[in-house]
Amino acid sequence: MDDSRDKVPPLGMTISGTTIADVAREAGVGESTVSRVLRNRGAVSARTREKVEAVVARLGYVRNRIAGALASTGAASGSTLVAIIIPSLSNIVFPDILAGAAPVLEAAGVQPVIGVSDYDPAREEALVASMLSWRPAALLVAGLEHTAAATTMLRTSGVRVAEILDVDGTGLDLVVGFSNHQAGAASAAYLIERGYRRIGYVGGDFSRDVRSGKRFAGFVATLHQAGICLAGQAFMPHPSSIESGKRGLASLLADAELDAVYFSNDDMAIGGYFHAVSAGIAVPERLALIGHNGLDVARFAPQALTTVLTPRRRIGEVAARLLMEGAPAGVHDLGFTLSPGATA
Repeated sequence: MDDSRDKVPPLGMTISGTTIADVAREAGVGESTVSRVLRNRGAVSARTREKVEAVVARLGYVRNRIAGALASTGAASGSTLVAIIIPSLSNIVFPDILAGAAPVLEAAGVQPVIGVSDYDPAREEALVASMLSWRPAALLVAGLEHTAAATTMLRTSGVRVAEILDVDGTGLDLVVGFSNHQAGAASAAYLIERGYRRIGYVGGDFSRDVRSGKRFAGFVATLHQAGICLAGQAFMPHPSSIESGKRGLASLLADAELDAVYFSNDDMAIGGYFHAVSAGIAVPERLALIGHNGLDVARFAPQALTTVLTPRRRIGEVAARLLMEGAPAGVHDLGFTLSPGATA
């Protein structure tokens, strides 16, 4: 059976990216009219502008800035840039991914260009458009969920794409990560096996951090299978941080009697641990704590955090290598490991 996803072009070549000619044909106008609309220069009627903009959105067209730059200089085409879009630089998870990807990209003679979305889908969409306008050799992005416009641009750009840190869903091209749903389920199973029954949760906004929402779903589903209902939950409005974890646990314990708490990640769990220490709550004798990611600061603390180890550097390395090698589209599940630690 013919599967066009397996026909991989040489690095940097365009498969079938939407062109300005495609937009002009679909809109029934000349290419010069499309150009004026895109550049917001020259006289164009409101009706024509709306028609062109609608076709641009539907086809996922992204203006080729490289072409304009080359036309003015007479230089030859061929990108040596790889775009990387991540949600945060303050969370060590993402610098770890970059640390894994950077040596591979450097060895391939390409330069990473990094954009930070701050867990904002609209900002990620804008970054996708901006990055693709420079026709990078490849693009690496966190997660499988994007806005409809970003998805269309990524599908039609002709640029190879690696989506990382998740395998729970349908990818656009290359997918490298682990199952967040299963990681949440494994965390719940561990607490159940250890005899905990009054279990709470502290995390952030699932609309911004979709992967933590998948972990929560796996966690709760596993509790329900054992006949256990979540005894309390605290969703913090601010980005994931130690402070949010500290405040979240304090809020949770004010409303619920618990013997264990699952945190969306290690940053939050460390904050929860700090609250427990300051409040004189014995861990794990009085309250068990479990996180996610396996950050060094949590695993190598005097009382090691119980957590899930995720292969962050390996994910960055493998995603970069597959992109550089022009590997066929597909899913690469690198798994995770539950680290018992000393807090649960």
